[in-house]
Parts: sequence; C-alpha cells; structure tokens
Amino acid sequence: MNYTEAVEYIESTPKFTKKNKPENTAELIRRLGHPERRMKVIHVAGTNGKGSVCAFLASILQKAGKRTGLFTSPHLVEITERFQVDQVPVSHETFTDAFVRVKREIDAMIKDGFAHPAYFELLFAAGLLMFEEAGVEYLVLETGLGGRLDATNLVEHPVVCVLTSISLDHMEYLGDTVAKIAAEKAGIIKEGVPVVYDGRNPESEQVILAQAEKMHAPTYRYDDSMCEILAKTEKSIDFMLDCSYDKTDMAKRLRITVPFLAEYQVVNSSLAAMAARVVAEREKNGGTGRQEGSGTITDETIAEGIRTARWPGRMETVLPGVVLDGAHNADGIREFIRTAADVRGRRPVSLLFSAVVEKEYEKMIREICEDMRPEFVVVTQVGGARVVPAKTLAEVFCRYTKVPVVAKADVGEAFAEALARRGDSMLFCVGSLYLVGELKKLLVSEGQTEQEA
Repeated sequence: MNYTEAVEYIESTPKFTKKNKPENTAELIRRLGHPERRMKVIHVAGTNGKGSVCAFLASILQKAGKRTGLFTSPHLVEITERFQVDQVPVSHETFTDAFVRVKREIDAMIKDGFAHPAYFELLFAAGLLMFEEAGVEYLVLETGLGGRLDATNLVEHPVVCVLTSISLDHMEYLGDTVAKIAAEKAGIIKEGVPVVYDGRNPESEQVILAQAEKMHAPTYRYDDSMCEILAKTEKSIDFMLDCSYDKTDMAKRLRITVPFLAEYQVVNSSLAAMAARVVAEREKNGGTGRQEGSGTITDETIAEGIRTARWPGRMETVLPGVVLDGAHNADGIREFIRTAADVRGRRPVSLLFSAVVEKEYEKMIREICEDMRPEFVVVTQVGGARVVPAKTLAEVFCRYTKVPVVAKADVGEAFAEALARRGDSMLFCVGSLYLVGELKKLLVSEGQTEQEA
C-alpha cells in the first residue's frame, strides 16, 4: 500500500459518526503495545485555543532540547501535518508504514468481533506508532472532540493537563450549556496530575475545580490580571506574565513576545508557559525524569519557544497585509472581530469570508458587520457536502452592511478579487478552516512564500 492509497482509505472512514466505545479504541492501542506508555504526555483540551497552546508547548520543549511529538487536528492541506516531530511533519513513508501496521491490527480486531475505528481513532493510533518510532521524549497531545470520551483520553498518566477556554461548540455532541461542555473537557483530568486552566469563565471554572478536587489534582489558574501588555504591532505582542502563582524558584515575572497580532494568543501562550513551568518543576523534583541528553526547561527557553512558534491558519500572516484565521464558531469569531477592530483603529480592514452549513453563519455575519465594519467583503464557498453557496452568504451580508459585497464561488477567483480590491487595507480571510486550507493550497501551488507583513 502506498501513501495515496493509505490516505484514501482513511478519508473513506466516516468523520462525523457516533464514536466507538472507549474500550474499542483501548483494544487497538493494547494490540499495538501501548506506545503512549513510553512517552511523557502533555494533554490539552478546550473549545478554542487548544491547537495554539499545543504549538507553543511543542516549540518550548524543542527549544529546551527535548525531542518532541505534536499531535493536532485538523490538517489544512495534507494529513501528515497532524503528526510533527520537532515541528516537522512526518514523511509520507513514515505515515504509510504506521498506517499499514495499524490496518493489520484493525483487520484482526474485526475478525474478533470488534468495531472498525472511526477516523480520528485510526489517526491517533497511527500517530502513537510514529511518535514511538521517532523516539520522542514528550508528546503534546490535542484532544479531538470533547475529552472524556475522546480517543486521546486513553493516556493514563499525563505529565500535565491543560484546559483552554471553553464555550458553546459541537453542542450536538457535547451538551447545550458551558457547564455540560466543561464537564466533557474536564474528563481528561487524571488522579494527581497537575491542571493548568483558563479561569476566566466562572461557569466552566466551577466544573473544572470540582473535577480536579475529585481527582486530587493540583490546579494552576490563568486570568487576565496576570498579564500586562507592553507593546503591540501588526506582527506581534509584547507582554509581561506574572508567574508568582507557581511558587517555584524561577523568575516571578516573564517577558514574552507572542508572534501574532491577536490578543487571544496572549492567553494561549500564557497557558503554554504555565504548563511548561509545571513540567520544569516536576523534572526538577523527580516527578518526571529527563532522557539522557535532554535539556532543561528555563524561562529563556519558554520565551524563545513562544517567540518562534508557528501555528498555520490561526491569525497567520501569509502575505504582507493578508491574514488567514480559522475562526469558525461564536467564540472564535468574537475574538477575530476584536483583533480586526483593533487593527481598524490604525488602518482599513477588508474581508474574504466563507462558512459551512452547520455553523451559525448569519449570526457570525451580523456581528462582523456591526463590530468589524470592513471596507468591502468578498464571499466564496467551501466544504463539499456542507457548502453554503456564495450567493447565499452575499445575500446575508447585504442585510447587514452597505459596503460592496462580491460573491465568487471559486476560492481562487475570490482570493484574486479580494487582493485586487485590497488597496492599503489589511485583508482578513476567515470563517472556516476549509477556507484556510484551500487558500494555503493555492499559495503553495502558485509558489508564493509566506512572509511577514
């Protein structure tokens, strides 16, 4: 089996079916020899920001000299993006070899009466094999959907758990209140394992603290009072993080430069820094040993790891004055609007937008028009069977704004139109990770290199 055939098989596995029981995935991982037990896992869950936190943590650990695996989702262009070793996606050959080994065990399981793994479960199993084969010391592991019943929650003894901001999303699977969703996310908390969490929402915090107390897990709370923003540009934010919460002998204040223009990345990078300091303290006190040749996590490696981190498609500057952002739910759009409105205080802003059918796109569009106030809007369509026609999106925009709105069904034509109209405005391309993925493919195919504004 070659790489193309492996990917075709995986993509034919339904993504949005009901999950298998955890016991089914546990059986697959058992048959693979429990590779996760030979790595130190940092487990991250949340509604928004968990991918960014994972990217910051992986960068910090690599700067500290740790061989680091990173498992995230979804991918934007190619499936191998989900599996990175020291911030480099695995090769096609490595991916195919791991898939063939997993497929062999799946076939045997089916003969024994077990269910075929779902899409994410299959990728998680293959990832564990790849990371074990690569000899990673630390694995930064992003949950897929929820936490309690997620395939990644089979990890028995993570080094630290991180819970990012929690809000309403995937309500058909996780519940219709923040408290219910928080209960699913907090399901990753394990007995005695430290928990770093975003404490800005009282409703989710109450659930997290209750679960942490039940599991005798020490907690480390982030809130906005811990950060003082020092300077902002259209490329980065400098801020000071108050670290007095952790009672270590490391510095009590840490100056950080986060290489994104969105203030929410101050929160995400702070959560990563907090988690890294917890890991450093555990290493120092023998809570987790270091591999031979592995370096030490310091405040310097934390700051450098954050400064050099990259997270494609999340407030990512891909061309001068052109930003891609995968915001696609209410909380994500709200944060995007906040960033765009901040930029609008310095220069005009414009918009390329698309959304898929299950998202509350009319509400998203109304908020964008009321609070972002772009100079013009270009809409397009993405998502295959989940597509919302460009014409439909344009009609909704026209209900809430008087600025020019152009509909182009083809993503390439829409992007070209937006670039042609941009002038001196900052162009934000937002509304769906499908849109971000299509634009990334387009930039690669046209040979345009990403560059800082």
